[in-house]
Amino acid sequence: MNDWLYRYPLLYPGILLKRYKRFFADVQLASGEIVTAHCPNTGPMTGVSTPGSAVQLSLSDNLKRKLPYTLELIQVHDNEPTWVGVNTVLPNRVVKLALATYLFPELGGYSQIRSEVVYGEDKKSRVDFFLTGNDDDRSIFLEVKNTTLAEGRLGLFPDTETTRGQKHLRELMALLPQSRAVMLYFINRGDCTHFAPGDITDPVYGKLLRQAIALGLEVLPCRFQVTPEGIQYLGLAEYKF
Repeated sequence: MNDWLYRYPLLYPGILLKRYKRFFADVQLASGEIVTAHCPNTGPMTGVSTPGSAVQLSLSDNLKRKLPYTLELIQVHDNEPTWVGVNTVLPNRVVKLALATYLFPELGGYSQIRSEVVYGEDKKSRVDFFLTGNDDDRSIFLEVKNTTLAEGRLGLFPDTETTRGQKHLRELMALLPQSRAVMLYFINRGDCTHFAPGDITDPVYGKLLRQAIALGLEVLPCRFQVTPEGIQYLGLAEYKF
């Protein structure tokens, strides 16, 4: 398969020594050199930050950066050896590329894609994507959630309690039925065939998600194959609620 949605720049292999203070990761490169890489992930990275794991780093040519390396991928062994994307900046970039090529037929037709549009009762939230010019004349508010936690073949979100995620669900529910509200779970690993809310990590989120679905929230649990070469779309996971 060569249908890459996103191609990684040259990546540098290494071994994760430790991840700490959320944004730092010490990595031993293949050369033996130990570097501190930027870890663009604010979450706990449950199950995807084990010391001793193989990782892949990108290298910035920006001389002003204090940490030129960025942690991009980590290899897990929950099933077969699988690369997992841990850079939480990338999913929105990839989804924007997918939206531009109408890769998700579930969304129907739309003519305009806007990012980071202000919405919500207090107008302090921003939805990841706002799609207009749609087939049924209803605007689409689309939120993207990076998903890396797994139990076997089951992808789970969230991997920790998320009051921000709960707020997003409430705000999306408030848009229904006048607008379409879509939650896209970006399953950032190719070994998960199913998806479910992480009830153990955040039971409130799971309850809200089921309430939102009952009101008309659309859920797209999207599977992505991630390798050091790039990211490919695999289709929808089967979801279990």
